[in-house]
Amino acid sequence: MELQEIVMRLELLSTPENIEGMEKFGITPEKTYAVRIPELRKIARESGKNHDLALELWELDFRETKILACMIDDPKMVSSDQLNAWVLEFDYWEICDQCCMNLFRKTSFAYDKIFEWGEHEAEFVKRAAFSLLAVMAVHDKKQPNQQFEQYYPLLISASTDNRNFVKKAVNWALRSIGKKNSSLNKSAIYLAEEILALNTKSSKWIASNALKELKSEKIRKKLGM
Repeated sequence: MELQEIVMRLELLSTPENIEGMEKFGITPEKTYAVRIPELRKIARESGKNHDLALELWELDFRETKILACMIDDPKMVSSDQLNAWVLEFDYWEICDQCCMNLFRKTSFAYDKIFEWGEHEAEFVKRAAFSLLAVMAVHDKKQPNQQFEQYYPLLISASTDNRNFVKKAVNWALRSIGKKNSSLNKSAIYLAEEILALNTKSSKWIASNALKELKSEKIRKKLGM
């Protein structure tokens, strides 16, 4: 599928009347066709993997073209510099999480970027670190527990960041790790209790919310505890 064909599809699917509803959920791109994610997935399937096309789509700078870029890019052709360039352009949570779920987690740089971005000052770069950690915890089934436990100091450090989109991602990562298996559930609960003891507004919210889920009967049953 060529670039202009994709743009024409987006124009036909455009629903500007939905922009106000998107804004209520914190989806605030400067340029958007307001096309729903299922429609973008359909276009991505029809297009197939195409690194060069992904770069062209990203440069158009619409919400939909950027999301399509992360859906169709070939992770084997993505460089570390490309990830760093893209993450600096994140300015709302949806594009951050879509890139982490669709592309970043599939690259060979994923785990390194968690450390690199987790100490960044920019809100959405920092969110990307913990969104990526959450996504890796869900999707990477082959890694040993230590792969995720190595990020515990980073989670503790970030838990005092009171910015909304950072603390929500830290909470997401903590819960995702704690739901992988019984051993990680126990260590994540200990970690959450340590975070709770920091006694800041953000750390108390992150920890109490995570503990409620990680200690729930539903999760314990799921993990055979």
